[in-house]
Amino acid sequence: MTIRTIPAPARLQAIIDTSRGTRRVQRAEREARGAGAGAPGGGRGAFDRRQLVAALGPALRKLSPRELMHNPVMFVVEVTAVLVTLVLAADVAGIASAQADEVGRSAGFELQIAIWLWLTVLFATYAEALAEARGKAQAATLRRTRSETIAHRLRPDRTYEDVGSSALRAGDVIVIREGETVPGDGDVIDGVAYVNEAVITGESAPVLKEPGTDIRSTVTGGTLVVSDSISVRITANPGETFLDRMIALVEGAKRLRTPNEIALSILLSGLTAVFLLATVTLRPFGLYADAPLGLVVLVALLVCLIPTTIGGLLSAIGIAGMDRVARFNVLAMSGRAVEASGDVDVILLDKTGTITFGNRLASRVVPLGGATEREALEAALIASLDDETPEGRSIVDLATSRLAEIAPEVLAAERPGVDEVVPFSAESRTSGVILADGRLVLKGAVDAIAGAVDGSPPDDLEIVADGIAALGATPLAIRADGRILGVIELKDTVKPGLRERFDELRRMGIRTIMVTGDNPLTARTIAEEAGVDDFVAQAKPEDKIDLIRREQAEGHLVAMTGDGTNDAPAVAQADVGLAMNSGTSACKEAANMVDLDSDPTKLIEVIAIGKQLLITRGAITTFSIANDVAKYFAILPAMFVVAYPELDTLNVMGLASPESAILSAVIFNALVIVALVPLALRGVAYRAAPAAELLRRNLLIYGVGGIVAPFLGIKLVDLIVSGLGLA
Repeated sequence: MTIRTIPAPARLQAIIDTSRGTRRVQRAEREARGAGAGAPGGGRGAFDRRQLVAALGPALRKLSPRELMHNPVMFVVEVTAVLVTLVLAADVAGIASAQADEVGRSAGFELQIAIWLWLTVLFATYAEALAEARGKAQAATLRRTRSETIAHRLRPDRTYEDVGSSALRAGDVIVIREGETVPGDGDVIDGVAYVNEAVITGESAPVLKEPGTDIRSTVTGGTLVVSDSISVRITANPGETFLDRMIALVEGAKRLRTPNEIALSILLSGLTAVFLLATVTLRPFGLYADAPLGLVVLVALLVCLIPTTIGGLLSAIGIAGMDRVARFNVLAMSGRAVEASGDVDVILLDKTGTITFGNRLASRVVPLGGATEREALEAALIASLDDETPEGRSIVDLATSRLAEIAPEVLAAERPGVDEVVPFSAESRTSGVILADGRLVLKGAVDAIAGAVDGSPPDDLEIVADGIAALGATPLAIRADGRILGVIELKDTVKPGLRERFDELRRMGIRTIMVTGDNPLTARTIAEEAGVDDFVAQAKPEDKIDLIRREQAEGHLVAMTGDGTNDAPAVAQADVGLAMNSGTSACKEAANMVDLDSDPTKLIEVIAIGKQLLITRGAITTFSIANDVAKYFAILPAMFVVAYPELDTLNVMGLASPESAILSAVIFNALVIVALVPLALRGVAYRAAPAAELLRRNLLIYGVGGIVAPFLGIKLVDLIVSGLGLA
């Protein structure tokens, strides 16, 4: 069964017009639901009312000690909350008695401390649950789109049978007709059709799918065929499709802590252990100095000194980082990929489709070596008739239209039969046909064609090719019967605004390298126009891998974008590999990120988000540790002021009483987590600048701010507490 249809222009325009009309409706529906309808990035944000309410249940469940054991800082806070609760119960029951000069031994004070300690833990779990809520909303939307559909599977006898999509296995061949849902992931092997991928990308404009091209040959389960029919070879078993992986990833089911997150957790655990030992030793020292310290006061000191702020927000920061990537319609396979993107200092960019639009079209054919224009055009036409790439079709269009003007009899004559098609390969860098009479007609890279001809190539070949390359175009030589007949000029254009974006990357300390299979002259012209730092010309797939390995051996972290099967090895080798959703299954499997919009320049945004993640984590860590300075001045004088009244001179904030000082510090310690939740979820404002400049800026804002803010905050809380008589 052969399928080869394409919608008429009027019909295609109707499809596009309809999609534009429904796009506004879909956008309104997405906003009404509060989460993206299809695209992981849609919705109002993490502070939608429904998500705020939905996060309450998970936040309470996360209070389980089994959950909190993964967060040592908050686990210690929960243990202290239990201890204070037990002390309060003992005091109320009359089991325990307090010494007369012991600070804070009253049921009312202990009750308030217990409440705020429990709230401290709850605020931390709520921040993590809130960060997860958006992903769960997206997953629910995606899960609704996944349903059992009927697939028309090809039998060995070349007939079709109807089966459920759950019965499909990798390697099965199916046919999908207009109006039907794609039942599973696969590669188009025959036919041309337009597919609505709104379920994946959120964009309802139809996308052309056809075989023989890396960037338009894959279809994803759950999408909708809106015109004609295609034959598809299934590439994923049920439960392993791209939609299944999206659901698991956006709801956080496969989120693993990153190396930096683990290292910071170890640091926070160490600080907690140090402060715990220091606090425990204060009890005997106090007894020796006739200044007995109660358990509740010691607990308050411990909780205020350990880094509870960053401990409570650490998980939320990591989850929110993946969510910010998702808002750009990029699916990160793990938090490690997002974090690694923040450390990238070298980016490899394919020229075609990334730096340029990639739509290289034939603009002219220049005859060489005494050949006529007719001979060159006829050879170019024959070599390209079975070339399904956009470049090949543009050559056919150019040759046909030009021959219709100068030699219409060529088009009317019967064309020679084709015995064998010579496909393009990265090794030969040529393609063409072997005719029935044994003649070989090829087109391809100039040096590859020139090295394979009989005798010497035409004298003007190099001059013409260099002239075309100097204009930023790509020359393709034409060979027939062992003789070079001419050169085809393929034009491509650099995407606007790239030079400014590369300048921004340069300010961030990131080096850009353009990789292309074009000749050095073409590569140099495009590189200078785009503003990249370096380029590699005539690169084969193995050359890309070698380049990445050399950069990694020198200590650099390398990122690369790709879409084709030939890009897959290099994408897998890179520290951050971004694959296009429109690319091949092999490339998407090799990558650790997939761009649902298939925009190769999206890597620049991903790197900025990765840096924002690292900066946010560092800023809140700095703020959290700097907070302790003010808490020393609030709690330590209050603990010993009864035995040593002279210590009241350290009460620089003028706090009302020892109990008020301790309670105010505990309340501020809990509320600061709530205050920083928006910062953790949205990220610290980021701008392109060298790392040293960003470090100085954040130390000034969050380091100094972390010292000043508690003085003001604790004093404000103290005024409220003392004014209401709570202490």
